[in-house]
Amino acid sequence: MLIAESARYSACAEVGREHSADPGLFRGSELQLRHKKQALGALPMRSLTRSKYSSLATLLAISSQLPRAPRRSSPNRLLACFALIAISLLAPSLLAQSQSDWPVAGHDPGSQRFSPLTQINAKNVSELKRAWTFHTGDGNGDVNSEGAPLVVDGVMYFDAGKNVYALDPVTGQQIWKFETKGTSRRGVAYWPGDSTAGPRIIVGVSGKQMLALDARTGKPVPEFGNGGYVADESPSSSPVICKNLIIAGDNGVQMVRAYDAHTGKLVWTFDTKAQPGDPAHDSWKGDSWNVRSGNDVWAFMTLDPARGIVYVPIAPTGGPDFYGGGRLGNTLYGDSVVALDANTGKLIWYQQLVHHDLWDWDVPGAPTLFDVKRNGTTIPAVAEFSKQGLLFIFDRTSGKPVFGMEERPVPQSDVPGEQTSPTQPFPLRPPPLAPMSITKADIVDFPPEHAAYCKDLWEKNNMYNDGPFSVYGTDPNKMAVIFPGREGSGNWSGVAYDPKLGYLFGTTTFNAGQIGRLVKLDKPAPGPFGGPYDKVFPNGPSRYQSRFWEPTNGWPCIEPPWAEIFAVNAKTGDIVWRVPFGTVDALAAKGFPNTGAPNTGTMIVTASGLIFVGATNDGRFRAFDARTGKTLWTEKLDASAHTIPVTYMGRDGKQYVVVEAFGGPGIVAIDGYFNDTPGDSIIAFALP
Repeated sequence: MLIAESARYSACAEVGREHSADPGLFRGSELQLRHKKQALGALPMRSLTRSKYSSLATLLAISSQLPRAPRRSSPNRLLACFALIAISLLAPSLLAQSQSDWPVAGHDPGSQRFSPLTQINAKNVSELKRAWTFHTGDGNGDVNSEGAPLVVDGVMYFDAGKNVYALDPVTGQQIWKFETKGTSRRGVAYWPGDSTAGPRIIVGVSGKQMLALDARTGKPVPEFGNGGYVADESPSSSPVICKNLIIAGDNGVQMVRAYDAHTGKLVWTFDTKAQPGDPAHDSWKGDSWNVRSGNDVWAFMTLDPARGIVYVPIAPTGGPDFYGGGRLGNTLYGDSVVALDANTGKLIWYQQLVHHDLWDWDVPGAPTLFDVKRNGTTIPAVAEFSKQGLLFIFDRTSGKPVFGMEERPVPQSDVPGEQTSPTQPFPLRPPPLAPMSITKADIVDFPPEHAAYCKDLWEKNNMYNDGPFSVYGTDPNKMAVIFPGREGSGNWSGVAYDPKLGYLFGTTTFNAGQIGRLVKLDKPAPGPFGGPYDKVFPNGPSRYQSRFWEPTNGWPCIEPPWAEIFAVNAKTGDIVWRVPFGTVDALAAKGFPNTGAPNTGTMIVTASGLIFVGATNDGRFRAFDARTGKTLWTEKLDASAHTIPVTYMGRDGKQYVVVEAFGGPGIVAIDGYFNDTPGDSIIAFALP
């Protein structure tokens, strides 16, 4: 039985894990066997119980190095038997530790961001202390990272600013550093290698290039592309690794492309802008197909290794995000979740979450993969939390909505040249997780001076909202206020999933809304985002000042909470709990501590029932009770952490929680509000 189990694990790794029923089950059994076998094969049996090796495959590798004796050599046969007995006794604990690393940005290829580690729990999380801090040494504001450090086989890998690093995850000591002219914002990917090539770190770098580094040395891999670089591809978020393929999306590029991990050669391409001959091409009306920008993939993609499907979130079609007369139709596959055959790039299914986007409501988050039981049936599902505040849950094999979905009539535009979609998709469950409309009665009523400003802003501009998916108009006597704003309710943070509780977790980023009115230009504005209209608003000139807020302090004009953290029961679609997320320190000092704060960044969940998340613009790192939403621990950081925390088991037997605190304005996008101090810290926490 033990040998059968080892054969199954080896086959999962060797064939791209396609035999694993749950995308979250894959861990590094094959890579640990390959990288540790030579170093550990000669260990005596007495060292087995002292070692902290975290997979069954590792011990199998050790046992495979025992001397092979003739059939009649009783002592060696006994030694082999003792080895197998020891392994079988240790197997349960080893299997429990088989996910002790963090090899993918979302922990697993399906981005559940769930760790089975339990050493840190609700009873002791308040005892967490800093174990180490690493400083990149970058200048103020140069880091600009929204990724996750990866931890594989006793090494931590991450990019920050212009550099790629490898650290010892137990001590924080630097192992190597590679300097570029600039790295992509959302992290690196790890390819474990195979029998012909060692492991590699894949990252997008400036100059529209994709770089492969030797994971052991930090040097460019000469046989990959041209001296380690592939031109015309710079993944905006860490790419998906499927077998020996690197699957990447690139900001501003209307394609998803797969490359050979050995050579960097292009293997397949999927056009995110439906081409002639594709039935979806008919969704481009008039001359709209000539629009050059948009329909790109800047967010994290995910993978179902068992089925060989990659899930792609796609941005809106280009042009101004408030007027669509130059891009009529639904312009597929913009604003869609698309499922592709990971081996060929062929389309399997798609669901468009916004038709004819007039709000810049991209599909922003990594599609989260999980299995859920309903009515006695296990459904392989995928969840996407949209900018408009809707949590869509689909069967990930077919695209069928798990809780149903309907097209509802929405407000229509009377702007000349515009052709609004008559309906928009709404999931039947769960209900919206953020405000999708506003009335004058919803204006904030504290502090008094802020409430007075917001009421005056509404009245002076004769503001209006016609409900979800309200549109901008040209009437000079009034102004639209739209919820959520262009940064959305959901953003790239997406959702996490706890398979023990069956809950999906997420945050609403910043309920600040968007205001404006369209004015006709004397001549169309040039460039890919130009058009016959411009949008005007009281607080200009930056488009980030078009929020429904007080521009001197960044406080929204809608009643709080301005951001929340929430849990949704994936089996029923019900909201389990929701609580304010984050603190505006200036308001807390006035006696208003629970407003919620702008946040950019995502959370992780552990089997001990904890949620760890930074994200907020208040410079804090928090732990919540996953069952109730109660705050269990808060730590003030060197800077805000608009990144993805990770957790792993160190070789010293300690569970670590690490977060990158690189600061900056995050979702607010402009400096001068909240806590936007730049930082350069990677901070590790552990129990004393």
